[in-house]
Amino acid sequence: MQITDVRVRKVAKEGKLKAVVSITVDDEFVVHDIKVIEGEKGLFIAMPSKKALDGEYRDIAHPINTATRERIQTTILGKYEEALEEDEPAVVDEM
Repeated sequence: MQITDVRVRKVAKEGKLKAVVSITVDDEFVVHDIKVIEGEKGLFIAMPSKKALDGEYRDIAHPINTATRERIQTTILGKYEEALEEDEPAVVDEM
């Protein structure tokens, strides 16, 4: 599996949510709404999720092993850092 495209939308509002990201896998499959979040131990990603009937949020797409999650996170956070260095304006959070 290769991540062939990463699109970062920086968030203008203050808070823990820093960006919303879409990734393309093998030029064939896209995952939207991956969030870059500032946590107590630094940046991390949260996969797209929805609220279940019991009120809990559940991922609707996610890697099934740690190595893949780390590869996706490393790639996304690298692209996020590049986006911070650019002078593109951030988008207002729509969520």
